[in-house]
Amino acid sequence: MKIDKVNRKYPNLIRSFSSFRYECGCDEAGRGCLAGPVMAAAVILPPDFICPQLNDSKQLHPRVREKLRQIIEKEAVAWSVALVDNREIDRINILNASILAMHKSIEALQIQPQFIIVDGNRFKPYADIPFQTIVKGDSKYLSIAAASVLAKTHRDELMEKLGEEFPEYQWGQNKGYPTAKHREMIRRYGCSVYHRLSFRLLEETF
Repeated sequence: MKIDKVNRKYPNLIRSFSSFRYECGCDEAGRGCLAGPVMAAAVILPPDFICPQLNDSKQLHPRVREKLRQIIEKEAVAWSVALVDNREIDRINILNASILAMHKSIEALQIQPQFIIVDGNRFKPYADIPFQTIVKGDSKYLSIAAASVLAKTHRDELMEKLGEEFPEYQWGQNKGYPTAKHREMIRRYGCSVYHRLSFRLLEETF
């Protein structure tokens, strides 16, 4: 039976979707990037978790995301992150790669979840665990928002490290997203080993 337990003190985000104790929120980051991996996170929060600043990671300042990352990693019942690299993305496509990354993050949890809630509208069953997709779930449910923060911060950190190998693409600033400057550098220098060759790298859409 579905029950929504609303955080009464901070009612903007909902505590849980199901009645299961170990409900896992899952989200990904980097799906729209031209380079680097897609990163996913899975988070099981304690039932009394309160964090009024927590929201969809895209709505948060980077400094706030980093502070929230520390809180989530310290207070979560279980959390994990996993990635699928650009070569696998090219091989199986970005949708399948995003779902695979989420599966890998769930598999890496120290506690197996009893229920999974996923941001978006596409997912594939994992280990016969019941699940629910939720459009804009990262701005509705605490555990999905927490997963979005971990996926985003861990991926940004990785892209900064990869950017040290290829400073010309300025991944420390654009994190591999299709900014005008990033596309300009691709035109000038060509592709790196981390670019997604199945994407239309020099066009505005793909």
